[in-house]
Amino acid sequence: MDFLLSEQHQMIRNTARELASLEIAPRASNTDEYAQFPWDSLQALAQSGMMGVLLPTTYGGSGADLLSFAIMSEEIAKACANTALIFVTHVAASQGILLGARDSIKDRVLPLLAKGQKLAAFVATEPDSGANVLAIQASAKDAGDAYVVNGSKIFITSAEEAEFYVTVVRTGTTPGPSSLSALLIEKETAGLDTGRRFLRLGMNGTSSGELLFSDCRVPKSNLLGQEGGYMPVGLAMAGTGMVGMAAIALGLAQASLDLSIDYAKSRVVAGQPLGNYQALRFLIGEMSVMVEAIRNTVYGSAVSLAAPSPGWPLAALRAKLFATESALQVIDKALQLHGGTGYTKELPLERYYRDARGLTLHLSPTEVIKDTLGLILLGMMPS
Repeated sequence: MDFLLSEQHQMIRNTARELASLEIAPRASNTDEYAQFPWDSLQALAQSGMMGVLLPTTYGGSGADLLSFAIMSEEIAKACANTALIFVTHVAASQGILLGARDSIKDRVLPLLAKGQKLAAFVATEPDSGANVLAIQASAKDAGDAYVVNGSKIFITSAEEAEFYVTVVRTGTTPGPSSLSALLIEKETAGLDTGRRFLRLGMNGTSSGELLFSDCRVPKSNLLGQEGGYMPVGLAMAGTGMVGMAAIALGLAQASLDLSIDYAKSRVVAGQPLGNYQALRFLIGEMSVMVEAIRNTVYGSAVSLAAPSPGWPLAALRAKLFATESALQVIDKALQLHGGTGYTKELPLERYYRDARGLTLHLSPTEVIKDTLGLILLGMMPS
């Protein structure tokens, strides 16, 4: 795929790869084992200017394109998927603020996000609605110059550490998207509290947790877009987020392939390197094809979404679906190639598998994406 990358994109890849290798990878195991939020790794990204990758230079960002973001996400994920997921969430939420916030909010908030001084989070999932954003119940009642928010959210990345929450609320009473709005809620707002923090199969460094809203008063100036106009903001964030999630899956698949190639060259069994066994060469060949297919899908989706357009981000939906499901297959083959050693914590493969499994659930689960794609293609999706 190198021949499709411009010189600038190759430089971005090399810079991200070096930073991830030197600053992020050495901390990845502890981040996972002890469920540590990777502040040091995020600070390294901030110092490199990556936290504001998609934000305009006027706000202190890099003004880079979506392909640059995908490349960065891939390289970070090869080192630490926890850090990559926090990074992707931050960038996607920042895009929501850029698209929907008033100028006064942008001027105050976006430079902090671009420099990585503060983190942004996307807040949608609820206990009783799951991934179906159209079914959320968290309400925002009109109170003159403010909205009063009540409800709870669950499985929020950076729940305790973020300072700015792009939050989906119901401002109307009718079902469907026309009653949904996006509010920027700041951490110190009275009535906002954090609840449980979840320990999961993987991605435990991301501080996945609950947010609780009890008569939380949010100024109307913090509305993103129009009242009842969540969908344009939400779809833009979803497009960015799904490209990022797909790129994380790509990074995990590539890391598994790299580890397998090195192992096949160095591991000797019965007097022969593993690479001398045809069955294992079959596995490596299959893995390489799948990784390249994922890369083409992810990079292609980033390029196709470079010029934002209204409507559902079909390319991002397809990329997230294909990349996350295919990465699991690649990592599974890598585990098989490594035998019993691959099943131990001596190698990062078991961590790759656990983290990749979560990606099939994050943001929008596999089944929801399949259904959404079908509804869109059949012209049945709510506008």
